Parts: sequence; structure tokens; C-alpha cells
Amino acid sequence: MGFEVDEDILQDFLVEASEILEQLSEQLVTLERQPDDKDLLNAIFRGFHTVKGGAGFLSLTALVDTCHKAENVFDILRTGQRKVTSELMDVILRALDTVNNMFAEIQNREDPTPAEPQLLEELKRYCRPASEDEAVAAPVAPVADTTISDLGETEYQQMLDELAPDAPVDRMPESASAGTAEQTASDGDDISDDEFEALLDQLHGAGKHSGIPASAASEPSASLSTDDSGDEIGDLEFEALLDQLHGSGKGPSITADATVSAPTQASPAQAAPVRQTPAAVTAAAPATPTADKAAAKAPAHHNAPPDTTVRVDTKILDKIMNMVGELVLVRNRLISLDANHDNEDISKTVANLDAVTGDLQGAVMKTRMQPIKKVFGRFPRVVRDMARNMNKEINLEMVGEETDLDKNLVEALADPLVHLVRNSCDHGIEMPAEREAAGKPRAGVIRLTASQEGDHILLGIEDDGAGMDPEKLKSIAIKRGILDADGAARMTDNEAYNLIFAPGFSTKQEITDVSGRGVGMDVVKTGINSVNGSIVIDSEKGKGTRLQIKVPLTLAILPTLMVLVGKQTFALPLTNVNEIFHLDLTRTSTVDGQLTIVVRNHAIPLFYLQDWLLKGERQARKAQGHVVIVVVGNQQVGFVVDGLIGQEEVVIKPLDQLLHGTPGMAGATITSDGGIALILDLAGLIKAYARRYA
Repeated sequence: MGFEVDEDILQDFLVEASEILEQLSEQLVTLERQPDDKDLLNAIFRGFHTVKGGAGFLSLTALVDTCHKAENVFDILRTGQRKVTSELMDVILRALDTVNNMFAEIQNREDPTPAEPQLLEELKRYCRPASEDEAVAAPVAPVADTTISDLGETEYQQMLDELAPDAPVDRMPESASAGTAEQTASDGDDISDDEFEALLDQLHGAGKHSGIPASAASEPSASLSTDDSGDEIGDLEFEALLDQLHGSGKGPSITADATVSAPTQASPAQAAPVRQTPAAVTAAAPATPTADKAAAKAPAHHNAPPDTTVRVDTKILDKIMNMVGELVLVRNRLISLDANHDNEDISKTVANLDAVTGDLQGAVMKTRMQPIKKVFGRFPRVVRDMARNMNKEINLEMVGEETDLDKNLVEALADPLVHLVRNSCDHGIEMPAEREAAGKPRAGVIRLTASQEGDHILLGIEDDGAGMDPEKLKSIAIKRGILDADGAARMTDNEAYNLIFAPGFSTKQEITDVSGRGVGMDVVKTGINSVNGSIVIDSEKGKGTRLQIKVPLTLAILPTLMVLVGKQTFALPLTNVNEIFHLDLTRTSTVDGQLTIVVRNHAIPLFYLQDWLLKGERQARKAQGHVVIVVVGNQQVGFVVDGLIGQEEVVIKPLDQLLHGTPGMAGATITSDGGIALILDLAGLIKAYARRYA
């Protein structure tokens, strides 16, 4: 185990491997649809290779073993010795799941659990070519755009077998070897058999061939260590050999001095195998024109752009964000004080402070932003696995993956979005035969979208499936006791669609590992409400369903509407506020004992906030006031308040332990006039009080 190494090295590995593993999941699903994409095959190969290399440095043997076998599979695939099939991808995706589990254990500083032997055996089987006979008989063709680090073990061993050093070697005259050098330099990557044998002569010495002259011994290629048993060459030797052939400028030329000379030109001392340390080789190597050219070009390889990123702990970012929040409160206070004083200099200073604070707030918020792709990236795998398990054909489209939102929102939205996508696969998209019978393509489409509008993020999940039948939803709700017949009769279609978010509601007759328990969509609603978001659903039978989620851009600083209830100030999250108008009692009525107000021919339940929030007996309801229409989840509710103060950005402060858990209270904040206002949790408020005071 390598956890005792420098923490910085371990962190570098965790960061790099995390990014690679996130990409691999999406790349593997794409590869199954595009099996002939060579660039994608190489990218996946390099991904497993990089993770394997980092794990090997940390002595994470179990992770190295799994990544190595997966890497070998893609080495076979990219050389065309196997084809991408669904069965092969099942094994590779299981291997990726295993690697992800190991990675999670490493993040927790635990020893990774080795992969199951059955999985390793299946990987090992796919590491071999589809036809063993072809693998033995046919020479391995050179792979285009391949470097030494990309050679797999199978290809490497076959190359050694083909180039067995026991074969007799024809000596080349100096003129021929010089011509060969020129041809090597001009032809680029391709060399002849004679040239390759001459290079192997340098590596294997007089034990197998005709000796190494003194001039050759001082050359870098001739100074490599060899074993007397020497049928095989080491990795470093082979790498150095290919460096000569494929390096910058197509490798240094093979000069006449470096070729094999006649036995009479070599003394016994020169014929002995040469073993030198790297320092000795450096000291002995003469300054050749080729070396001078390489040295002249060397600085170009070190002119990489400077690193412009710095790793910062998220706790530090959170602390900075809290400090900016305090600065926002001070700014609000100064703006309020400036409004009461007629001093032009102070007004200009406050205006400058306001502008700088706004810029600083925006810059700090950007440090906490992450692309929604961190959530969207997992969906290709989710859709692929569900489609395969249910024998459906589903295509996933994603738009707006680069849309940024607060990292806390990214984490909070992950589970709700997974539920919605799984629901679209299970309930929305029909079986291929049903789609064909309805005149649709066999493959259904699920479309994920993300965009920013002002200080909100809009997320969409849309499918072209069967849609929802509002009458069927009503009947299920009545059967499960969620709704009575009279209530169902008054429901609009959109209200019926929202029944799917009711606890315990499910359209499935049988419980499966995917759905049927009636908890998934309720979890979605709860999760979105917890981040002050809202969800709207629309559907058309036979055409499909669309859900739109609206969430704030950040949770750190909350835009609110300040209202007066009695003489106390309360803050309503602005993201929940739909509209405001003056109270007109002539537009109210009572339905089933509940006071309602009609807005654009739509009845909305109406509540007096003073009944819920002011201490003591219920206050006399006033005929004058303002109505604030709020959206909570899938419901619209009207609140009567005594006065409107205006919009204000606030920082949520947690309540004291004595007040913690008070129904309907999300926290407190300091207002611009220096007072204290309670921030309302509208979902919790309605849940706690609506039935009590109806």
C-alpha cells in the first residue's frame, strides 16, 4: 500500500484519476455506438493506462491489475484483432465499476478490494485476439500514431518472437550501412529488415553477433546494458531503440561507425558485452553533429506554458464566500443609511463600494461553480444499462453541459436527476415493437438540457415516449387514498400530472428493482424543494413528457422579498415568488371551507401569514393588504402580508439550537436597517400549518 507517500503525490493522483474515470464512463457508452472510432479507442486506452501508471507508483496492486487487463483489451481492439460487441462492453463496464469502487476506497485511505477472479478471467479472455491462429501466424502490422508507451504486452511479445536474434545476420559493408542510415532518415517510420537486424546486433553484442567496435561502444545506442543470456531485450533498451527511429527529426541517423564491422576489425576487448552506468555513458559519449542538433532543439521541448491553476480546499472557498456575504450585509446597511442623508461624496463612495462588492461577489461565486456536466456525465451509462436490461432502444441527447452552477447544487441535484432519467427510461419510453406500431422510430429519445436565465438555472428532462394519461393518474390516486372523487373531478390535466410527486404514488402494478414503490418522485420533489427550486411537468398522451426544474444559481447569497407581517419583518425566497398584487376581498371565495382567490380563472388557496407567524391568539383578518403568490413544488399558494419592503440579497444565518427545527424557518439574516429578519422555509411552513388553519 502506498498511502505513506507524500500527500501531495497522492492528491495529484486522486485529482487526475477522478477526472479520467468520469470521462471513461461516457466514452465507453459512446464507443458502443461508434465502434470504429479509432480516436475514441486510443483515448480510452490512454485513460486506463494513465490510471494504471499512477496506481503503480503508489503500489496499489489490485487497481493496477484491473486497469492493466482493461488496457490490454483496448490494445487488441485498436489493432483490429477484436470487434466491439455488447458482451465485451458489459465486461469492460463491470471492470470500470470495479475500478471506481477501488478508487472510492483509496479516497477513504483504505486498501482497495481486488477485483473478482471471474471478472479478471473474462478480461484476460478478451485480451487475446478473436482468432488465436491469426495471432500466431500473422505478423503484427505497425500501428499508426503509436508510441512506445502505447504498445501492449501481446503486441510487444509477438514482435520479439518475429525478430528472434538466433537467425543468421548478414554483414553489411560500411557503404551499405551509410546508405541505410540515409534511407532511415528520409523514409521516416519504416525501416528494412537489414537495418533492424543491424540495430539488434548493437544491443546483443559479440555473444550472439560479430562484436561492437570501440566507436560503437561510445554511442548511446551501443552503451545499453545487455544480458549474456540475451534472447530478450529490456524495456529501456527497446525504448531507446525506438527513440532512435521515431524521435524528433525522425531519430538520429545510423552512421557507418555504429554498424557492425567485420570480425577482423574488432579486438577481443571490444567484442565483450559493454555495461556502463548512465553517468559513464554520458561522459563517454562524443559530441556528434546529430547530438548537437538534438541539443539545439531541446529547449523547445521545455517551453511549455506555465501552470495557471492552483488547488484550493473547498473549505477555504466556503470561508471566503461567507466573508463576502458579510460584506454584502455591510453594503446593504450603508446603502440604507445613504438614503437618509443628502451627501453627494458619501453617495458616490457607497455607489463605488456597491459596484466593487458586486464584482467581488461574482468572482468568488465563480470559484465555487462547476459545470452541470459533472451530473450529466453519469447519465449515458444509466440510460445504456437500463435500455439493455429492459430490451429497449434509447438514445440520450444532452445540451448545455457546460452550464455552471454552485457546487452544492451540483451535489444536491445529482440524485433527483437520476430518478427523473430512470423514470423516463422505465415509464416514458415504450418497447421498440410498441413504438413501431404507433408509427414512431424504434429508438426512443431522452433529451437533457441546461441553461442559465438571470440568477436561475433551468434544467429540462424530455422524452418522446407514451406520455401520461391524466384520467388514469386520477383513478390511481383515488384508489390509493391520495385523492377523493370530488377533488379529482375539479383537477386540471396539469394538476393531475403533478400527482406523480405524491408520496406513495406509482403507476406500476408490480414492484421491480427500478420502480413501483412510489418513493422515487417524492424524493425528487423533496430534493428540489430543499434547494429552493421548483419543478413543472407537462405531458401529452402518446407524444411524450417534459419536466422543467428551476433552481437558484447559488445557495450562498439568497435573493429575497422582504415583507411585513404585523410589525415584524420576514424574508421570502425570491425564487418561490411568482407575483404580487393588492388584496381585493371581492375576488375571494370559500371552497370546501378553504379561503381561495381567483387569479386568471384559476382558484388559489389563500392564507393570512399573521395566523401562522404571530404569537398568541389568531389576529383579526384585515381587509387591506398585499397578496404574494408563491410556488412551492407543484403548488401555488397565496399569502396575505401587511406590507412590502422590497427585494434584498441576504446571507442565511443558522438558528440557535433552541430554535433549530422550528417549522417553516430556514434561518435568519440581518436586514439593511440593522434589524433581524427570519427567512421562511415555505415548503415546511405550508406542511406544518396549512391543514391546521384551513
